[in-house]
Amino acid sequence: MSDTNSANQRRLANIELKRQSALLKEALREKEKTLEALQDSEKRYRRLFESARDGILILDAFTGKVVDVNPFLTQLLGYSYDDFWGKYIWEIGTFKDISSSQEAFRDLQKNEYIRYEDLPLETADGRIVEVEFVSNVYLVDHAKVIQCNIRDITERKQSEARANAERERLLSAIEQTGEMIVITDSEGTIQYVNPAFEQVTGYTRKEAIGRNPRMLKSGKQSDAFYRNLWETISGGETFIGRMINKRKDGTFFTEEATISPVRDATGRIVNYVAVKRDISEDLLLAAQFQQMQKMESVGRLAGGVAHDYNNMLSVIIGYTEIAMDKVSPSEPLHADLKEILKAATRSAEITRQLLAFARKQTISPRVLDVNETVEGMLKMIRRLIGEDIDLSWQPTSNLRPVNMDPTQFGQILANLCVNARDAIAGVGKVTIETGMVIFDAAYCADHPGFVPGEFVLLAVSDDGCGMDKETIDNIFEPFFTTKDAAQGTGLGLSTVFGIVKQNNGFVNVYSEPGKGTTFKIYLPRHVGEAEESRAEIVTQAPKGRGETVLLVEDEPAIMEMARRMLEKLGYRVVATNMASEAIRLAGNHTGGIHLLITDVIMPEMNGRDLADQLHGVHPDIKILFMSGYTADVIAHRGVLDEGVNFIQKPFSMKDLGIKVREVLNEQ
Repeated sequence: MSDTNSANQRRLANIELKRQSALLKEALREKEKTLEALQDSEKRYRRLFESARDGILILDAFTGKVVDVNPFLTQLLGYSYDDFWGKYIWEIGTFKDISSSQEAFRDLQKNEYIRYEDLPLETADGRIVEVEFVSNVYLVDHAKVIQCNIRDITERKQSEARANAERERLLSAIEQTGEMIVITDSEGTIQYVNPAFEQVTGYTRKEAIGRNPRMLKSGKQSDAFYRNLWETISGGETFIGRMINKRKDGTFFTEEATISPVRDATGRIVNYVAVKRDISEDLLLAAQFQQMQKMESVGRLAGGVAHDYNNMLSVIIGYTEIAMDKVSPSEPLHADLKEILKAATRSAEITRQLLAFARKQTISPRVLDVNETVEGMLKMIRRLIGEDIDLSWQPTSNLRPVNMDPTQFGQILANLCVNARDAIAGVGKVTIETGMVIFDAAYCADHPGFVPGEFVLLAVSDDGCGMDKETIDNIFEPFFTTKDAAQGTGLGLSTVFGIVKQNNGFVNVYSEPGKGTTFKIYLPRHVGEAEESRAEIVTQAPKGRGETVLLVEDEPAIMEMARRMLEKLGYRVVATNMASEAIRLAGNHTGGIHLLITDVIMPEMNGRDLADQLHGVHPDIKILFMSGYTADVIAHRGVLDEGVNFIQKPFSMKDLGIKVREVLNEQ
């Protein structure tokens, strides 16, 4: 029995031993698997640690000593593994300059996290590397460690720097451009304006931001215009157009605008950007250029017809005068001839006005005392404006002289006074003033067409009906008039404008409806003293004293007319219609020839060349040129050359007699 029990016990012990052995083997196998897994994990970690493209620094969480560093960080900073291992982080060269390293470490111990988004680190060779520095506390093998991830962001920072520089360039360009730039939100509220906007509109950036561009509305555009603008840009299209806007001070300016929508990544309109240019000065210059072209066209027309037209008027005027001398003033025919003479004289005046507007009037400038010249015309002006209008004369003392043709000055003053008279209904007042004005560069910059310098002012004012802006813009146009057709040709003020421009002067007009008008004429002052006035009233043509006159005129009718006038005035006349014949006659003439009267423009040679040739034969001969249009033969841009005597066709017998006597009396 006992043997049997022993055997059973042994068998059970063997079974238990085998079971325990199996369990042990299974535990060993599991431990081996776990160890292999740990080894694999360690290998994977080391592989990741070693191959990571970020720098990794492992610190002891309690001491701050480096326990590991990956190759990327040593390569990035140029230090060896030994330079890091076992050292406190604040002892390592690249971190020494970070004054708060120890404090930061203590914060890290406390908060278990720290981050630097933009940290410059110095490499072993002195270069600066921009990094992003992130530290976290981890539990490893029951011990706390700190893992510092250090990412090189140098390239990103350089890219950001380039982008920032690009933005700065763009902003600088927008800030400095001459065009106005306005950016609004999707509702049209202003978010940005550049300095050009401030300069043009008068609103500061602070005043403009938060407001709507409607603050610039002038009332010059219709509501439909603005509806179309808004529908265009809110529909995603670009608006391009021109509009008149109002500055802060209430003045108007014209702008060309391009307004475009700005979309976000989803395609939604989030802003509008407007690029605007003030074209007010461009429009003014364009209008001035158009005016110049118009003057040139009128000038070409006037110049083209003046010669022939004035020749025809010369025949009409001359032969009418000759016929009137043969008819008694009591006969009806005399009155008829007088009307013909008046009409022809008026036609001649229209031609002169056209030439004056086109700056092609032939002139003989003199140094004038403006006050003296005005005073010499006051009696005539009072007759012009009538008894119901008071004439006030307000001269400035010590006025500088001007250099211009006295006849032209008279035309300016007479036309301005007649214009003032016509603006007054009934009783009123016309004021004539003189003065000195200096225009500096700043004034001229704001007034295109003006040039700096010292000018003599002639101002004519009235208290009449005044003018609106549209009328002012057109008053210097030839044939523009607000009067009835029977009251004027519309050439008076255009004549004034042409004369002033021909003499390098300027005109300003100040007027409002119901408040009268002032014309201010600015003429360049002359350096020197004014000549003594030679004005004298001649009622009859002076008679000749038997002097011999060589008359050369290629139009037979005019030649015959002038011959008969001269003979009636008491001169001996040798006449021809050919320059070559004149040279032959002068060569064969036995006595002296006192005066050559020659047309300027003739087929064979011009009057200037003929005069030069005859001087060789008769050195003492005096010369008088006549023409309806000189074409710059004896004048430069209408200004007679020094010492040249000239009579404008058409002329009367009295005009011819006065001029011939004047030339013959010259010393």
